[in-house]
Amino acid sequence: MPTDQLDIRPAHAVHGTLEVPGDKSVSHRYVMLGAIARGVTTATHLAPGADVASTVACLRALGAPIELAALQTLRVQGLGRRGLTPARTMLDAGNSGTTLRLLAGLLAGHPFRSTLTGDASLRRRPMRRVIDPLTAMGARITSDDGRAPLQIDGGNLAGTAWISPVASAQVKSAILLAGLHAHGTTSVREPLATRDHTERAFRAFGLPVSTDGLTAAVTGGHEATAPAEVLRIPGDPSSAAVWAAAAAALPGSEVRIDRVCLNPHRLGFARALERMGAVVDLETDDEVAGEPVGSIRVVHGDHRSTTIGASEVPSLIDELPVLAARAALGGSLEVTGASELRVKESDRITALVAGLRALGVDARELIDGFQINGGDGRRRPAGGSADAAGDHRLVMAFALVALGASGPSVITGAGVVAVSYPDFAADLHRLVR
Repeated sequence: MPTDQLDIRPAHAVHGTLEVPGDKSVSHRYVMLGAIARGVTTATHLAPGADVASTVACLRALGAPIELAALQTLRVQGLGRRGLTPARTMLDAGNSGTTLRLLAGLLAGHPFRSTLTGDASLRRRPMRRVIDPLTAMGARITSDDGRAPLQIDGGNLAGTAWISPVASAQVKSAILLAGLHAHGTTSVREPLATRDHTERAFRAFGLPVSTDGLTAAVTGGHEATAPAEVLRIPGDPSSAAVWAAAAAALPGSEVRIDRVCLNPHRLGFARALERMGAVVDLETDDEVAGEPVGSIRVVHGDHRSTTIGASEVPSLIDELPVLAARAALGGSLEVTGASELRVKESDRITALVAGLRALGVDARELIDGFQINGGDGRRRPAGGSADAAGDHRLVMAFALVALGASGPSVITGAGVVAVSYPDFAADLHRLVR
């Protein structure tokens, strides 16, 4: 079988207990903060995919001594607040928007020139949302009409009170990282609450950050300190959501995901699955560097219909494809207010609907979302061949639909799942019954 193709046969159910890869969002931030901290940062269960590898490669190019050992163990010898040095070549973020946007914020505060680029997909994604606030703080940034490559001449930043027009944790994080190296206070206010991994990571590295409703703020001049303890990065909720949705969709299923991040800003998918008929139990049993960690247990219950609107989207933006897949196997789902999906690794609305239709699903594209009708769950999608469109989230969503189809399915372009979940196919085959 070609490595870029995933063949899936229908399954009766999914059963089992597993752990998923380390959280990408947390991993990116620990690498970056570790590089500018005093002392040595050690973390285990680092996200294994290509996105975090891009962040590691970029920070190494900027002079940070970073070691990766067995079992996804990370060791960063921090360079201190202004210890990064100019890279000899362009910094390649690969397919990772988090790498490019957060590094833009970090490098905006350093007094040298850097150039950030990425693959063809990333170079199509909008970067004006970080260029504008960083420019307002004093960085000089040139771009390709608001897209990468970004040439950044940093240093001598002044704090700002930025009101963000988009609800984006990446934008917020870029501004806060720049604010660490700015004079005075930097604040960012969002239209809706987004992930707060940066704020929690700042505190874990001894950096004061304040939050007031939808506003987060830092004052420049503080230096990060590497945590004394070894940090075990919790499992990625977005990866866990795939198995949770599969258990919710297939009758007779039960799955438990252990040691997963239970940050409340990442659990919108669990609430949505409950509305769609699943039994969902969340149990917090630990806290690591301010992040709650525990288990998610999901049991199939019923097929129900629900809607997701703009106010809920930030808490489940990455999980919308697998929620669509869940609805494809019973019930219905209408999503609106999610136009941000169009500027992800793919146009995630068009590509999602096209792939679902190719598998026999009743799916319709909306300007800012989609409608999925899975009926009463008794009539399964036929299966077929779906193109992942270079998007790791779509590989996982189409795989879920394929499990519940009446015939075999093929997902082309499936190798891109390694961006976030290299062992996805192995875990898939281990859970199916």
